[in-house]
Amino acid sequence: MEKEKVFKRKYYQPDIILLTVRWYLRYNLSFRDLAEMMEERGLFFISHTTITRRVHQYVLELDERVRHHLKPTNDSWRVDETYVKVKGQWMYLYRAVDSEGNTIDFYLSKARNKQAAKRFFRKALAFSHVSKPCVITVDKTPAYPIAIQELKEEKQMPEGIQLRQVKYLKNIGEQDHRFIKKRIRPMLGLKSLRTAKQIITGIEAMHMIKKGQTLQRENSVQNQKEFIHQLFGIVA
Repeated sequence: MEKEKVFKRKYYQPDIILLTVRWYLRYNLSFRDLAEMMEERGLFFISHTTITRRVHQYVLELDERVRHHLKPTNDSWRVDETYVKVKGQWMYLYRAVDSEGNTIDFYLSKARNKQAAKRFFRKALAFSHVSKPCVITVDKTPAYPIAIQELKEEKQMPEGIQLRQVKYLKNIGEQDHRFIKKRIRPMLGLKSLRTAKQIITGIEAMHMIKKGQTLQRENSVQNQKEFIHQLFGIVA
């Protein structure tokens, strides 16, 4: 979508909308915190409910636009799951990074089983920036070997993949969980699976930008802001 369509009929300027979206996804701020911070800037009529709507409206658009500008990952995957509480219930967040720590993909699931693992791998392999794996490192969960074997039989995953079930080799993935967990933990807005998927999608997109996975010459905070503005057609 062009800038005019994305921000059509929005009362506030596009850079203010993107500012609240970026800050909420990147920093440990509540919607009410952001509303107070906007008030300090003289924007007295931006309520926390307005910011909530804007974040939910633009997270998927942000993710879609960012993915067109991601550097290719390498073919050595580290796959792991972590836990996320949604409406009082623990759910499983599947995540994969390559051997350099670049995010490959993520998938939120109610279950931790073969079907969930297959859905996660299918989702990851669908993106053009993701290199097909030669090596996949996982934990001892029995669902992974079964899921990978079935995907091979279905011709959705290449033959000859080396599967390693070695715990210490997943450390880089476990370390990468920390940013995501740190941002999600204080959130009170994960009231449904749909909401959780949207918010986590935005957090992961901002995390990829922060890690320098996009095609930018420098990865300073200022350049990250300008990059997002360019994605949405805002010229400085």
